[in-house]
This record gives sequence, C-alpha cells and structure tokens, in this order.
Amino acid sequence: MREQKIAVIGLGYVGLPLSLQFARSGVAVLGVDTDQAKVDDCNAGRGYIKHISGEMIQEQVRAGKFSATKDFARIREVDAIIICVPTPLNKNREPDISYIIKTGESIAPHLQKGTLVVLESTTYPGTTDEDLLRVLEKGSNLKAGRDFHLAFSPEREDPGNPDSKVAIIPKVVGGLTPQCLERAKALYGAAIKTIVPVSSCRAAEATKLLENIFRGVNIALVNELKVVYDAMGIDVWEVINAAKTKPFGYMAFYPGPGLGGHCIPIDPFYLTWKAREYGQNTKFIELAGEVNTAMPQHVVNRTAEALNTRRKPLNGSKILLLGLAYKPDVDDMRESPTFILLDLLKARGAEVAYYDPHIPVIRPTREHANWTGTKSVAWNKETVAGFDAVLISTNHKTVNYKELAEWAECIIDTRNAMSGIKSRPGQITKA
Repeated sequence: MREQKIAVIGLGYVGLPLSLQFARSGVAVLGVDTDQAKVDDCNAGRGYIKHISGEMIQEQVRAGKFSATKDFARIREVDAIIICVPTPLNKNREPDISYIIKTGESIAPHLQKGTLVVLESTTYPGTTDEDLLRVLEKGSNLKAGRDFHLAFSPEREDPGNPDSKVAIIPKVVGGLTPQCLERAKALYGAAIKTIVPVSSCRAAEATKLLENIFRGVNIALVNELKVVYDAMGIDVWEVINAAKTKPFGYMAFYPGPGLGGHCIPIDPFYLTWKAREYGQNTKFIELAGEVNTAMPQHVVNRTAEALNTRRKPLNGSKILLLGLAYKPDVDDMRESPTFILLDLLKARGAEVAYYDPHIPVIRPTREHANWTGTKSVAWNKETVAGFDAVLISTNHKTVNYKELAEWAECIIDTRNAMSGIKSRPGQITKA
C-alpha cells in the first residue's frame, strides 16, 4: 500500500506546526509556500518561528517525512491538501479571502480525483462550500463531493503557550458530504488525538468564529471596566484577581492596550459582514470592536497624563514601547496593538522606539510597512534611562522588570507587569 502523503499550503504559524505534527505521526508532508525564504529554511532545517526550533524541522527532513516547495504542480503527488493561508481584513474592515481564492486557483489545475481538500483558514460560514468550491470546480473540471472531497477544520494554534500541543488540541471537522467528513476525520485522526465532527463546513466555520467572538466580547468588557474603575480609583487588576477566585460562573479575561494576533481583532468582523447578507445586525460584536479599537487612544492619553505630572509634554518626549509582539513570549507581530501605539504617539510629536527580546528587527507587515527595518533598542541602563517614559505594551516574561523600575523615570503599565515590583511613588501609571 502506498504511503499517505499530504500537502500543507502556507508554512506560517499554523501550517508549519501542523506539518511537523503530521510528519511525526508518520505521514509524508509536502509543505507549499510562495515565500522562497521559508521554503529554503524548511529544506535546510532552519527555524524561523520562535517556538519551533530548527532541530524540530531537521528531524523530520532527515527522516524523509517533510520537505517544502513553491511548485503547486507537485500537489498531484498527494492524497490530501490542507490550506493554511491568511484571511485579513481590507482597509474597509471587510473580509479579504483573496489568499484562499488564489490558493484554490493554484490548486485546481493539478487537483486529482479522490483528493481531499481541507480549508483551515478562519473565515465566514459559506466560504468553503461556496467560494472555494466554485474555484476548485471551475479550474479542475471536477465535481466536489463526487470527484474530490472538501472539508473545513478550523486551526486552534496558541503560540507561546507551552501546554498547547497540536496533537492534543481537539480538532473540529465539517465536510461537504458525509463521505467528505469521513475522509477528513481519517486524515486528522492519523495525527491528532481527538476529532470533533460537526454537521457541515458552515458549522465548523461558525465554531471558530464563536470561539474568538467570545474572547473579543469579554476582553472588551474588561477593557471598558478598566476605564470606568480607573475613574473611580479602583484597580481593575485587583478586582479581576478577586473575582477569579469564584470556582463557578466566572472566567477571567484581562485588559490591555488593544487587541492583537490574527484571530480576535479580525475574526468577529467576518461574521458581522456575512450577517448583513441575511439582514441581521451583530450589535454585541460591533460594540466590542468599538471598545477594543479605542484602547490604544486611551493608553496614549494616559501616557500624556503621566508625562504631564512631570511637567513634560508628549510632543517632543522620548517614549520606549516595551514589547512589539501581540502576546507574551512569542515573536508574532500580527495585528499587534504596539504598531497602533507607535503610530499614535509619533503623530502626537513623540520620538518613539521599541524593545522586544524576541523581535530584533521589524519584518515586513501588510498594514505597517512604514516600520519595516526598525531595530529594537538595547536593554541596558543607559539606553532605558534615556527615555522620558517607558510604555509596557507586551509583558514578556524574559524582561527584567526590577531593572526597569530602577532605570526608568516614568512607566505606563498596560499589562499589570509591574505588580509586586518595588517602585518609587508616582513612577508607575496603570493604563
């Protein structure tokens, strides 16, 4: 019997760990990406994502279980294709599924009968069984559900969480037909412990949106309460820590300077956009979006107030932003609110710089190309003390916050990172 072989298209934060998990499980994996640098790194066994070491890649390359290419024609060799490409919002905050469509167009001419195609990219319900299906059928002259199989299975990556393992995170799967579902269950069952089948591709797409909308709405709630409680002289972090001692009926969410990552700032708007097609309004989601997108401006205002108490204007002050990654202990900059803070502070006349131990230089991004090539400052007393204020936007564990308290005159803390650190009166402003 021929060894099972799959293709994973998109070797980023979702596709690469998924590829390696399949390879470790004995499945031959062909990674496909349009970025030649990623292809070269994979084939040479070099790591380019912080939590995925070169050794992890080398092990599967040496075993002959993983290789990478830019050549879409090679998908003729595989039994299944998994699509893990970006799904951003456009400038009007509307879904941009162009990466999915272009990938489908690249796959279609090479699609073989009997092949399974699975989309993992987060999107609105109907993308798989309408948009992707249409592109694949048109370009291949094959019929979905009859000549090839089609399914959706949402990614559930949690970068930076050491307890988050691809193999043990339950995998939701929905198929176009019952047979498509069975094929998808068999595919993921070879590498992932728990499979959660649902009735359709749309139900699987909706599941992913619910997960992230739930988080977005609750983060908006604590962000709003942070502003309200601050006006009352109440520390929202103390309140949250007290509330989470309740063993039932409460789940802790934490405020911040805004939302980051590919999921929470983007995914809810995929549903709000699609809901309009059905004449439905999504008031909770839209209100949460308004609250969360307003947080960077709130932080900038708090920074100005902190400088004011020192008789310094924001205009002309030197501000160091601590943390560029969107969450602690990762090198993932996608949708990081730090970019918004950099832009807002610069627009107000401040001189800005950043420090991030995981991101020594800013790589090209879709939305913030103006910062490409900017380098992280050094972490030492002379450098840090040279700033008028340090704004903590990401609470990396590797940062020495005791040193920060010794070196910085003014600290604006959006993450409660300075909790328990000895500081001078008035030195720390919570934002």
